[in-house]
Amino acid sequence: MRIFDCVTFFDEKMMLNLRFNILNKFVDKFVIVEQLYTHSGAPKKKNFDINDYKEFKDKIIYVLIDKEPTNLYKIDPKNPEHEGLKRINSLKRIEIQYNSLAKGIEDADPNDLIMVSDCDEIPKLDGVDLENIKNNIILFKQKIFYYKFNLLHENMDWYGTKACKKKKLISFDWLKYIKNKRYPFWRVDTFFSNNKYINLDIIEDGGWHFTNIKNNRDIYYKLMNYGEHNEFEKSGLDENKIQDLINKKQLYFNHNIDKKKQGKYSAQIQLKKIEKSSLPNYLCDNKEFYKEWFA
Repeated sequence: MRIFDCVTFFDEKMMLNLRFNILNKFVDKFVIVEQLYTHSGAPKKKNFDINDYKEFKDKIIYVLIDKEPTNLYKIDPKNPEHEGLKRINSLKRIEIQYNSLAKGIEDADPNDLIMVSDCDEIPKLDGVDLENIKNNIILFKQKIFYYKFNLLHENMDWYGTKACKKKKLISFDWLKYIKNKRYPFWRVDTFFSNNKYINLDIIEDGGWHFTNIKNNRDIYYKLMNYGEHNEFEKSGLDENKIQDLINKKQLYFNHNIDKKKQGKYSAQIQLKKIEKSSLPNYLCDNKEFYKEWFA
């Protein structure tokens, strides 16, 4: 059984290099997909350069998407009723990015393991016997960190990386959005659902979600262009306010507030500085190289 690590890429060069080094001894192929436009539809430059990762060159399969989806809604910025269409268009761009990962696994065998993640969601594979996991789907329960590698959001777990064998893969978009729980056998609705499952395994110590390990300017650019950019635009946050939150080690976003409610961008959740023992060995061994990104 080979392992294909499939990720979406925006501009996270440092994170991608970290990922390669942490997972290299486990992974047979790294599949990277990048778009020449952001989730908001703004054009962007090609940020991936395989020559930046010469050590892993033979393992990398790179997919570039240079055209927008053909089924986007036309939006009139002066029409308030079109506000929700911005989010729908973002979802269409996200969907095509995930599903384009399929181009990188065409040579995979039916029993090869396919993992899907965003670039900053790194699964912990040490000590995990993937060969003997019998269920169809694997979820990796990950710790979530903000701004710095050792600033933990301790009140939330993150199910970033998900996996299944190629023969069970419906689509990458399907795999990424499977519900983050194992449903009991008596839940009849699981028989009619494509995102609720009984037969899945959860890896409890499943890795790390290193989100927004960036400076304030790069965080602002990302949030103005990611999937929920239309909501962030109304948040009132700017580069200076984001820097203030970084200085205070506070999170700007409340994941536990219903997505339809207001106020989720006004959170002031305190992040916890942790010891490096909870972090990947490679990151700890190279802490001097990454010292800018430790609190």
